[in-house]
Amino acid sequence: MDQKAGAQISQRAFIQSLVILFVLMLIAGVLTLVIPAGQYSRIEVDGRETIDPESFQFIERPDYPIWRWFVAPFEALGSESGLTVVVIIVVLFFAGGAFAVMDKTGALRAFIGSIVRKYSGQKYALLWMVSLAFMFLGATLGTFEEVVLLVPVMIALSYSLGWDALVGLGMSILATNMGFSAAISNPYTLGVAQQLAGLPLFSGAWLRVIVFAVIYLIFMTFLSAYARRIDIDPKASLVHNEDNAERQKYASMDASLLEEDPKQNRAINFFGIMLIFIFITMLAVPFVPAISDYALPIVGILFLIGGLGAGFLSGKGGKTVWQGLMEGWGGLAPSVPLILMAASIRYIIDSGGVTDTILHAAATPFQQLGAFPAALVVYALALGIEFFIASGSAKAFLMMPIVLPLADLIGVTRQTAVLAYIFGDGFSNLAYPTNPVLLISLGLTVVGYPKWLRWTAKLWLWVILATVVFLGIAVAINFGPF
Repeated sequence: MDQKAGAQISQRAFIQSLVILFVLMLIAGVLTLVIPAGQYSRIEVDGRETIDPESFQFIERPDYPIWRWFVAPFEALGSESGLTVVVIIVVLFFAGGAFAVMDKTGALRAFIGSIVRKYSGQKYALLWMVSLAFMFLGATLGTFEEVVLLVPVMIALSYSLGWDALVGLGMSILATNMGFSAAISNPYTLGVAQQLAGLPLFSGAWLRVIVFAVIYLIFMTFLSAYARRIDIDPKASLVHNEDNAERQKYASMDASLLEEDPKQNRAINFFGIMLIFIFITMLAVPFVPAISDYALPIVGILFLIGGLGAGFLSGKGGKTVWQGLMEGWGGLAPSVPLILMAASIRYIIDSGGVTDTILHAAATPFQQLGAFPAALVVYALALGIEFFIASGSAKAFLMMPIVLPLADLIGVTRQTAVLAYIFGDGFSNLAYPTNPVLLISLGLTVVGYPKWLRWTAKLWLWVILATVVFLGIAVAINFGPF
């Protein structure tokens, strides 16, 4: 069966998320019946609205009938945050469509092939460069699901260099996940969360670049040490027995990676030019406040232009380009009801007048603990919700409207809350057996989930320790602008 381009949400994952979000909508509705209504006063500080922590008082319960719980996903579009929801959905489709086109026309594969050709005689330099390329795609462009299609290619490369399927998974999907989680400008998690937080788009990048560099060094120390053990003793591979038969199939490297295509080179160069414009936009936001409100749509449009342009320049023909775009949009379509349902949960408790009551109850114990434990709670909350809801954008709409006012009350900057969220959302993606990308990736190999967990456990430990330290730094320096 022909594999569709771009990120494709499986039916099982969609139904699972739909059921969970529906249950959460019902729980939110029940809370409006059993929790007393309350309200904080809102004040303006430095041009933005925030909560006066001393102003909480109980109020009369609003009239909010039960039937409105079920139409809340549509009503939420007419709320104050409705325009933000629409803008983010459109931008996700622009970016997702661009990558689906590049996937369909082979431009993503050509990008990896150009690195393989350049470093084919230096296996460890190649390992570090390929992993960096995948990490960079995840950190800057939010690439994740799309890389599944390149997993067999990277496993073939790993076998040809004398390693195993785990190294192939490591330098492809695991590297991408490391970058996705150490986001520099990931539009799907960071972009959405900062937009919801009212932060300048992609602000605070200086600290996230440092996070990226540290995570890259931790990850590559882990991956290259394992590869060296296999070089010394092939039986040191955790999947040595399972790999024997598969290794024979990939006795030589995937030949298509060694072939240079001038048309694909033009496609990559064109997309690279669009990337430069995207980064210029990101860098300009802190210095040109006038474009702050339009930065995310501009980035989305540049993504789409870059993807379509690269597709047409690849020489695969207009039919393939439009087919890739339609497949990409079709794959993203199920995310729309999930995002609307996630956004409706906050809308329901807002309409029932209990949001501030919940915030008041939650903030009181954490104000006694301090800002750092509160940041860790946001991290843990994202890690926990990830087990049930894999979609980063849907999770942002679910978590951020609750977390951000809580952060304001406790004294954690919104930028720190966003950082904790992207850590929790990202690093758990390839740790939980409920994530469809992990299951599909392992299904393409001889690696079972228990072996995968055994192999990655030490990496997750070091990553969690490093990210906790970075959250501590963020709290200590009041990571901002706010």
